[in-house]
Amino acid sequence: MKLFYDCEFLEDGRTIDLISIGMVAEDGREFYAVNEDIATDPLHSWICRHQWLMENVVPHLPLSTGRTRTQKGHGRITTSSTYLGFFNLDMTSNDVMPRRMIRNAVRDFILATPDVELWAWYGAYDHVALAQLWGRMIDLPTGVPMWTNDLRQEAARLGLTDDDMPTQAEGEHNALADARHNKVIAAHLANL
Repeated sequence: MKLFYDCEFLEDGRTIDLISIGMVAEDGREFYAVNEDIATDPLHSWICRHQWLMENVVPHLPLSTGRTRTQKGHGRITTSSTYLGFFNLDMTSNDVMPRRMIRNAVRDFILATPDVELWAWYGAYDHVALAQLWGRMIDLPTGVPMWTNDLRQEAARLGLTDDDMPTQAEGEHNALADARHNKVIAAHLANL
């Protein structure tokens, strides 16, 4: 069974730090988690100084801004090159959990999927972010695949470009919304 996923992460060329992960199985099951470690330094400071993450990923996270729970936002964004803004992760959200809990929940979600195939869009870094939940690649639990099939690569094999793919209506860079869209892309590719 295919399992579609997406990770949002901070990478600096040496390490990849998980921010969030979304997973959607063909049978409709879903999983979403946000790494609570991003609420503390040094990760918090690094993310706050990363303009692209602050503009594209952080707004989709469960945030506590002093506003009502129905309002989203990350407080403020400035244009300073050394300090772009700040955000307060909503630590009361069920989606926010420590890395060890994410690791166990992801393992259980994958192992509950018979004959699992992992699929992602441009999935190389996603697979590294996933695998690093357990440390080294050889430390992956039995039953967790050591590779991710790449939807973008499959589209290229079929002679398709990004313009030939379904457009994501909303939630781009929300890991769960992106995982759901990966499932849409897979269905599109299967129907060609």
